[in-house]
Amino acid sequence: LQFTEEKLGQAEKTELDAHLENLLSKAECTKLWTEKIMKQTEVLLQPNPNARIEEFVYEKLDRKAPSRMNNPELLGQYMIDAGNEFGPGTAYGNALIKCGETQKRIGTADRELIQTSAINFLTPLRNFIEGDYKTITKERKLLQNKRLDLDAAKTRLKKAKVAEARAASEQEVRITQSEFDRQAEITRLLLEGISSTHAHHLRCLNDFVEAQMTYYAQCYQYMLDLQKQLGSFPSTFLSNNNQSSTTPVQSVSSPSVLASASASLPSVSNSVVTSGLSELKSSSGSRKARVLYDYDAANSSELSLLADEVITVYSIPGMDSDWLMGERGNQKGKVPITYLELLN
Repeated sequence: LQFTEEKLGQAEKTELDAHLENLLSKAECTKLWTEKIMKQTEVLLQPNPNARIEEFVYEKLDRKAPSRMNNPELLGQYMIDAGNEFGPGTAYGNALIKCGETQKRIGTADRELIQTSAINFLTPLRNFIEGDYKTITKERKLLQNKRLDLDAAKTRLKKAKVAEARAASEQEVRITQSEFDRQAEITRLLLEGISSTHAHHLRCLNDFVEAQMTYYAQCYQYMLDLQKQLGSFPSTFLSNNNQSSTTPVQSVSSPSVLASASASLPSVSNSVVTSGLSELKSSSGSRKARVLYDYDAANSSELSLLADEVITVYSIPGMDSDWLMGERGNQKGKVPITYLELLN
């Protein structure tokens, strides 16, 4: 009745204090965005809706989800099977097997990302929605009921005509007021916990970023290794419709974060190269060098290289410090030093 009369504007309503109102709107806002972020993270980690429901339900029930091959693992298996069918000794068969193994590694990394993110990020967010926020909602409903009781008692006090009725109504107002105040305090304390929820979720977010960083660094390293393995095939197998062959590894720009991955990129500061280079520059002698990566000559002054072959190199006065002259039989031309490992 009190609620209906309030809605019709026939009864007064005790307003909550501004601090409590602010806390309530902060809690609602937190709940809304936590749900959105949680659901979209689940979609990102597992785009297949059926698999997603299954995986996250199992994770919630603390049971092992049935092991199903994920997309990269499935593609990897098809590539390996195809490579074996075409013949591991053929260029294409060999490349397919190498690609398939890399895809399976990425699939494993993918699985680890989902698992880590589910434990460190999704579970705490879900616990808030299904735990703390449910408690807040329950106590808030109680507060609403206590407020309705208080306002109904105030209305009865206003309408009381005789002294005994007034005394009884005043007593009722005191009791309902103290119950309302107590419930408001309980609700306020719960709502003030939202700040520590934010702090906790911030730590979980850092864990999620860490898991993603690990995953992308692993994928980058796997692809880098694969590119090197494929780069060791003769360039005729790499060229596609007579276009130039794939970009050499060094053109891949590596973010500084991926220090471990970038360490495997050739760089001028390669200790083997620099220590031997000054020697080579000062003497007019020649040295043997092993080729680290395939290199396609850009013009007739350069020499094309194949990974793992050994060539003779020497320096010519006035030549750019990033290049040496290379010789293979009766062929000669400029070669980039970052592609070489000088031998003793």
